[in-house]
Amino acid sequence: MNYLDAQTEIMRVISQVEPRELPKLIDWMKNSGDLDDRLIDSQRVILQNIAEDLRTCMPLEAMFSFETLAIQKTQQNINPTVHVDAFLYDDEAVDLLCEEGKMSRNYCLTCGSQKTAPLEFISHSFSILDLQFLFQHVLPDLTGKLVVDVGSRLGAVLYGGYMYSSASRLVGVEMTAEFVQLQSMAVEKYGFTDRIQVIHADICSQVTLLQEADVLIMNNVFEYFLDPGGQMAAWQCICQNFRKKNSLLVTVPSIHESLTTLEGNNGMVDIRQWIVEEPVNYDAYLGRDCDAESFKQIHLYRVL
Repeated sequence: MNYLDAQTEIMRVISQVEPRELPKLIDWMKNSGDLDDRLIDSQRVILQNIAEDLRTCMPLEAMFSFETLAIQKTQQNINPTVHVDAFLYDDEAVDLLCEEGKMSRNYCLTCGSQKTAPLEFISHSFSILDLQFLFQHVLPDLTGKLVVDVGSRLGAVLYGGYMYSSASRLVGVEMTAEFVQLQSMAVEKYGFTDRIQVIHADICSQVTLLQEADVLIMNNVFEYFLDPGGQMAAWQCICQNFRKKNSLLVTVPSIHESLTTLEGNNGMVDIRQWIVEEPVNYDAYLGRDCDAESFKQIHLYRVL
């Protein structure tokens, strides 16, 4: 049964419900977990298993102590901010950690008082629902396509692309050897080697890969890990080499926001002659836990 047939059938059933019972049915459809259970697919279960495996290999904040620049920038945010990897820890996992006293969603405004305010969370990975939204609702059919994830970190995009798309190749480029090792472990364990490759390198050294890519994905990839000069050099390299007509670029945050924060850009990366933003429908429903605001951080561009 396709979408239109299902919609027609649902409306037919609703039209036969006794008027006094209809509010209860609508409330059940909106608030019951029964329908959400139907949305939990086998792909999501596998991704959750991968996340559980990786959690045992990482500190709670999912950052290594030598990631000093990222740690410093997180601490320099105006509001107190903590890094919580969205792939490793969904809201349910965060709630459990808070109950166990291992994490908090709030910080004390005045030491020793009961005045608190919410902590800001930042993640350098997509959540599992973000990945499902990205590959099933943002990107088109990827059959035969090459997807490149810049700064693949724990490999969330690669695993999500393997489970939720038909991309023929998914390549992660990661500078940190420890993250490359973790990704390689997961790829081997879950039998993803037929379509996933992880390269230990700086993206600027992968000119041919950029030129061949059909989809390039960049999630918080430069701001927290490179100084401004390094960020600008990376953007220039990508702009110069990711030029295949109609190829797609996915960024979080928007490319405009990323470049605006770089003082002295001075038009060295002229996106008007390179890409155009494509519309994204952010209204997809993937269950009660889906976060529309998180979806809206995802931006899609097409190379001119």
